[in-house]
Amino acid sequence: METQKTILYVVVPCYNEEEVLPETSKQLREKYLELKEQISPLSRIVFVNDGSKDKTWEIICKLHEEDPCFSGINLSRNRGHQNALLAGLMTVKKYCDVAISMDADLQDDINAINEMLNKYEKEGCDIVYGVRRKRNKDTFFKRFTAESFYKFMNTMGANTVYNHADYRLMSKRALEGLSEFHEVNLFLRGIVPMIGYKTDAVYYERKERFAGESKYPLKKMLSFAMEGITSLSVKPIRWISFIGLGVFLVSIIMLIWSVVGYFRGLTIPGWASLMVSIWGIGGLVLLALGIVGEYIGKIYLETKGRPRYIVDEFLEEKRDEYNEKET
Repeated sequence: METQKTILYVVVPCYNEEEVLPETSKQLREKYLELKEQISPLSRIVFVNDGSKDKTWEIICKLHEEDPCFSGINLSRNRGHQNALLAGLMTVKKYCDVAISMDADLQDDINAINEMLNKYEKEGCDIVYGVRRKRNKDTFFKRFTAESFYKFMNTMGANTVYNHADYRLMSKRALEGLSEFHEVNLFLRGIVPMIGYKTDAVYYERKERFAGESKYPLKKMLSFAMEGITSLSVKPIRWISFIGLGVFLVSIIMLIWSVVGYFRGLTIPGWASLMVSIWGIGGLVLLALGIVGEYIGKIYLETKGRPRYIVDEFLEEKRDEYNEKET
């Protein structure tokens, strides 16, 4: 009896990717043809248009019309990379056996898909992480900031896979598990490891971006790190408690020093020490208020329960409706 082939959906979030989409679609289509003995003809390559301002959606629609292998999801407006990725995964989970998420810029090595599928089919892994092997091609600044990003995230309690972005395989069971997480403030790199199940990793060499500009400059990476930390960990608030305790101990020491100085006749006030104390404590108070405010803001957004994304159009559903009418 012939073994049923795996239905694979590759989900690719896109934001202003008209420069890379023709080449990305070409390479992914070639990969699907290479895997035709392993994956089902029902497998699809799904591009998620995250409110692009260029011709990204027009290109996706054209690809869909020319080849049934391609499909597309159009969000009602720009919701950010993490929400666009989640929208794609949650939309396709009822159609696929496994879904692989990757970026559109061709920096992720698509040849790693073969090993991901083997780990799913032969080793029973529900989640397979695509992990960057080295950063030799990066500049010192890029390498330093990226590595510091992962180390800082883990130190602050957001457990992530080192050198892993959003290139991963997830089984249908893992996708169902992901759907149980309802937080509005998304950080998938920290949420996916919480799902559990059997996991593994494949290692690959990350390439240069094929065309266009990076969607994650330093400013956005810092914002992304803050989002991840405050979404997944309460360590910063705990650190405030320890800092407060430290400042309190210092104040006790200063009090003892002042009393000793009084009895020794050294009571002339020092302007420098006074100013340093005022600015130091004032800075700590403002920092503490800022961190606590960040968490309160997250609570505010979570209690509203706003939708994380709204799908305006899913091309695969249109095809299903057309086929039903034909039959």
